[in-house]
Amino acid sequence: MANLREAQKQMTRRLLLESGLELFKTKGYAATTVDDIATAAGTTRVTFYAYFPSRSELMKALIDEQLNEVLQRVRSPEHGSTARDLVDTVTEGTPAAVMAWLRRTAEIWPAIRPIIRVGRDASVVDPELPDLVERWLEEAVGDIEDGLTAAGRFEPHQRRFRGVLAMAELDYVAQHWDRTDWKITRDQMLDELAASWVRLLT
Repeated sequence: MANLREAQKQMTRRLLLESGLELFKTKGYAATTVDDIATAAGTTRVTFYAYFPSRSELMKALIDEQLNEVLQRVRSPEHGSTARDLVDTVTEGTPAAVMAWLRRTAEIWPAIRPIIRVGRDASVVDPELPDLVERWLEEAVGDIEDGLTAAGRFEPHQRRFRGVLAMAELDYVAQHWDRTDWKITRDQMLDELAASWVRLLT
């Protein structure tokens, strides 16, 4: 019985997160209320507050839990979260490893993009969420820095900045993946991105 109750609680929490994300995407973060999210999840405002103290906390959970789950990032005392496969890819540093990691990441961009977009929207209007996505990106920069450190490449003062450049490129391409005015195919985009990462990180 206790297991069933726990499963129901997890399901309700998941429904609140999914409903919040969908409403943030369609209505915008600023226009979405706690009541909207509760109604969309088939529950009440009281139930919402049993899981999340505020709309801001639900937004943080979308970044901390759902985004990290999609990207297979785990808790890390050094960075908040870490992706071992990114650290290992940068440590290896071969063009094949970099391309393979970028291709795997590109496959999940449709799940990543909406969370990052609503996170940035929320940061603009909610004083409790300053630089929400940028803090998360800094964690990924830390993974690149760790990979470069493990490989012994570059001077210590160069590693972080090269990680910043690599993640800025990836973030921009991921957020504009559907643009047609670049006049290149998606495979060509990934080829160019991988070549740039190899130049930056090896």
